[in-house]
Amino acid sequence: MKKQLAVFASGTGTNFVAIAKACAAGVIDADVAVMVCDKPGAAVIDRARELGVEAFVFSPREYPSKAAFEAEIVKVLDAKKVDLVCLAGYMRIVGDTLLTAYDGKIINIHPSLLPSFKGAHAVEDAVAYGVKVYGITIHWVNAELDGGKIIAQRAFPYEGSDPAEVHRLGQVIEHQLYVETINKILCEL
Repeated sequence: MKKQLAVFASGTGTNFVAIAKACAAGVIDADVAVMVCDKPGAAVIDRARELGVEAFVFSPREYPSKAAFEAEIVKVLDAKKVDLVCLAGYMRIVGDTLLTAYDGKIINIHPSLLPSFKGAHAVEDAVAYGVKVYGITIHWVNAELDGGKIIAQRAFPYEGSDPAEVHRLGQVIEHQLYVETINKILCEL
């Protein structure tokens, strides 16, 4: 039986699309069982529908706590028998409820060469610092923000000062590196 993935996203969903298409094409020997989104109205929801992937969409404000909405997410993941959770532009810090339920089974992609430039504004911070080599990191998720063990990294040069261009260059690498890394992890599960 194929492994089951959950992909979490909050925005446009370009990494979600890359993962879902790789699964559909057999490049990743798994199925995207569910896409989880914390932003009703996000573009990724339409992309999931177009690709025939079930979406679990929620508004955190409708829950009394992070633990409450994460408990709901865990129910969805458990029902889908999810083997690996892939954070792909999910702009929330994962809490104890989800970390405990899926310990060692949650990965994240980050637009910097960790441990440098953690957090939501990594590219902007790197540009402001004057970095000349940027990169993408995929890491295990733990309780520390962008602090889990690094699984894969890929660097690229850029000498300009346009964060949008860094994001554009990085996205091409992200899509490729995430697919490669998911395949590597699934072989070890």
